[in-house]
Amino acid sequence: MAARCRSVRGSTRGAGVVFLAALLQAGAIAAQELEPRAYSPSPTGTTFIAVTATRSAGGVFTDPSAPIKDTDAEIGVLGLGIGYSFGLFGKSALVLGALPVTWGKVSGAIQEERHEVTRRGLADPRIKISMILAGSKAMRSAEFARAPRRTIVGASVTVVPPVGQYDPVKLVNLGSNRWAFKPEVGLSIPLQRWTLDTYAAVWMFTDNGEYFRGGSVRHQDPIVALQAHVVYTLARRAWLAGDMTWYGGGESTVDGAPASGSYHNTRLGGTFALPIGTRQSVKVGYSTGATTRLGADFQTITIGWQWVIF
Repeated sequence: MAARCRSVRGSTRGAGVVFLAALLQAGAIAAQELEPRAYSPSPTGTTFIAVTATRSAGGVFTDPSAPIKDTDAEIGVLGLGIGYSFGLFGKSALVLGALPVTWGKVSGAIQEERHEVTRRGLADPRIKISMILAGSKAMRSAEFARAPRRTIVGASVTVVPPVGQYDPVKLVNLGSNRWAFKPEVGLSIPLQRWTLDTYAAVWMFTDNGEYFRGGSVRHQDPIVALQAHVVYTLARRAWLAGDMTWYGGGESTVDGAPASGSYHNTRLGGTFALPIGTRQSVKVGYSTGATTRLGADFQTITIGWQWVIF
């Protein structure tokens, strides 16, 4: 791990950095997600691995009353994931685990003096369990290949355990030192070559009881997240999607005092997926802020590779 942080003096400067740290950690979980075809069924017994590389860069909108201004951030994430599909009560289900290695740089001006923080290391991993509730039963490969496309209703739960790099002495960390949970429901409607996807989710968080020097408690309200995707299937199993997400809420406090306001932001993006043979595929995604009231206004690009092992 490499870390560098210029000193911050005075209570006003410290309050500004506390605000920035809370703002970035809240947005890191909920703000940037755009995931088309999240509830597409898979044949049972399928195991796959995925490697993704993501770069996000841009400004951070802060509350006008906050002492920190002109904030910029650049964040890179290399993720390794593994997934397995199986049958559960006769329905198609999927379990997925992802481990992210993150590096980033954040800078901002506090009372006309510029400060910068860099971090590298392991962020909090994710575990997601999803299930098709209606529209597709659990099927092996041969039956799955012959099955017609139907409207799908799905649900999932994502769990983020607090095992990422965290030091209570530092204000900006890669890990959040708290549990996060995201229950979600999704609807996928096929229309010939088109598919319409919509999801509704709520991020919920436990408190971080060792926020700064181990003596502060950070609390964050739930974040509501809505997604919509329009997917068009091209030749040879390739597809192209237009993506949109809105998220709101998530006001946070430190020891009962306001640390960041509520989010009411919208992001737009696009995704392109291309199969390579029968077992591999690559996916490229891009998103940017459409309306940003508070938090990260990033331009994000993601490149991923997936390999179906068996």
